[in-house]
Amino acid sequence: VQLQASGGGSVQPGGSLTLSCAASGQILTIHTISWYRQTPGREREFVAGRTSGGDAKISPSVKGRFTITGSNAEKMVYLHLNSLKPEDTAVYYCAYGNTWSFYNMDYWGTGTQVTVSS
Repeated sequence: VQLQASGGGSVQPGGSLTLSCAASGQILTIHTISWYRQTPGREREFVAGRTSGGDAKISPSVKGRFTITGSNAEKMVYLHLNSLKPEDTAVYYCAYGNTWSFYNMDYWGTGTQVTVSS
């Protein structure tokens, strides 16, 4: 499985971005694609995930500001980032797991940088 994240950029506080994750390869019927983020010196942090069954989970740290959508047919998952704060600055990664767990990831994609500053 290959994953390609895109859509990052630089925005001012309060701004919005939509990140895209394109999956390819042996995508199983049962799977989960999750978004994680990481800043230098910190562990990678779960942000949001979506199962192929349509269930979604959002981290409490971003709930109410971020949403996750996707299409199994298109093999795409989107992370919608709204009301961005400077502390949301990070490299965002999408990851794929062959289960319905939001945390047991088998493959990782390249990251996309999100920078929030005035």
